[in-house]
Amino acid sequence: QVQLVESGGGLVQAGGSLRLSCTASGSTVSIVAFGWYRQAPGKQRELVATINSGGSTNYADSVKGRFTISRDNAKNTVYLHMATLKPEDTAVYYCNALYRQSVYGPAYNAWGQGTQVTVSS
Repeated sequence: QVQLVESGGGLVQAGGSLRLSCTASGSTVSIVAFGWYRQAPGKQRELVATINSGGSTNYADSVKGRFTISRDNAKNTVYLHMATLKPEDTAVYYCNALYRQSVYGPAYNAWGQGTQVTVSS
């Protein structure tokens, strides 16, 4: 199985920037896609951004133009660069990996523990 470890969260003022990192470890053949999700208090977990093995990305409308997702395949790491942060971005951010352990096998999901991002006014 794959384990995910996140880092980079913290407290920042509105308009500031942060970069989150998530590194995957364990026995795996390939990571099909990475995703970043977030969950604010009292709200459902929502998808923020995704990136597949070919580098294709997708973003939630609320973060388009401000957030950038990228991956380093050699390091098995995905990043989320967050710029022009707003108080509405305050949430726990979770890393997700979709992976296969064999060519013809099923795909599995792994989740990180989450990292807190707080944006003050």
